[in-house]
Amino acid sequence: MKPEDFDYELPKELIAKYPIVPRHNARLMILNRKDKSIKHDIFWNLPLYLEEGDLLVFNDTKVIPARLFARKPTGGKVEVLLTDYLGENRWKALLGGKKIKEGLILEVGEDFHIEVKKHISEATFEVELLGENPNELLKKYGKIPIPPYLERDEEPIDRELYQTVFAKKEGAVASPTASLHFSEELLKKLEDYGIRKAFVTLHVSYGTFKPMKAERVEDHRVDPEFVEVPKETVDLIKLTKKEGKRVIAVGTTVVRALETADFEPFKGYTDLYIYPGYRFKVVDAMITNFHLPRSSLLVLVSAFAGKEFILKAYEIAVKERYRFYSYGDGMLIL
Repeated sequence: MKPEDFDYELPKELIAKYPIVPRHNARLMILNRKDKSIKHDIFWNLPLYLEEGDLLVFNDTKVIPARLFARKPTGGKVEVLLTDYLGENRWKALLGGKKIKEGLILEVGEDFHIEVKKHISEATFEVELLGENPNELLKKYGKIPIPPYLERDEEPIDRELYQTVFAKKEGAVASPTASLHFSEELLKKLEDYGIRKAFVTLHVSYGTFKPMKAERVEDHRVDPEFVEVPKETVDLIKLTKKEGKRVIAVGTTVVRALETADFEPFKGYTDLYIYPGYRFKVVDAMITNFHLPRSSLLVLVSAFAGKEFILKAYEIAVKERYRFYSYGDGMLIL
């Protein structure tokens, strides 16, 4: 397979630059894999397409303000984008600036510095955050790294709405966007319908935006990301399966987490790359946003529902003026 096999035409005006308010008013396309039917609704009506006892699994990662502006001792400006947490206040980071060398100390503020520890490749370095409480200092100085295709800077609305309502564990540099449509009111409505919920953690890295550069889709690689699938979630999954109900992954991050864990508790890193031909073991249905052309996320969704069916759905979404990407609308694939 070639990356161009997963391409489609998207008018630029359909890229959603801002979120829908309230969250649950975003549009929802419902795809049925059995009869190849496509319906249109909104997220508020999601419970109508689920059954009592079904299990929704969410990603409870929390986006950190990972974009920082620093200065070298000479006064030169350096933009820092933290991309992957390595542990003990160390990160992989993209550094934008001239003459970046190992050992360089960058000043973000009087109480916050960044030491360049190691050059990895091109503009990617390993850095260490230096300060009394780096997580608090990130909140003080950092900006939310909203996706580059929004072509705008962070605004106050992003601090709230580029975060899920159940975001809990800090470490992501991009939001698990399929979950952005779930308001407290919708979660309560789902609970009233008897639909269960559970959580995993996958800290979404900047690699989620990495384009496919390999000539063959099969040769692409995704960057490792930290995952935790707790025992209570695994127990709920097993109970749901035993009762003949569905495990519904909310977002591609949850799909990768659950398929990595494979019915066992898991804590570690995953570089699981799902493309057509993959046999799904855990996930019965999924909720996902509309993804970029030639992206590993579009490839994953195509592996689940079939490339032709997905590309047909995208063609209809363009015709029906759905909103695309992180702040856009979503689909439920049954």
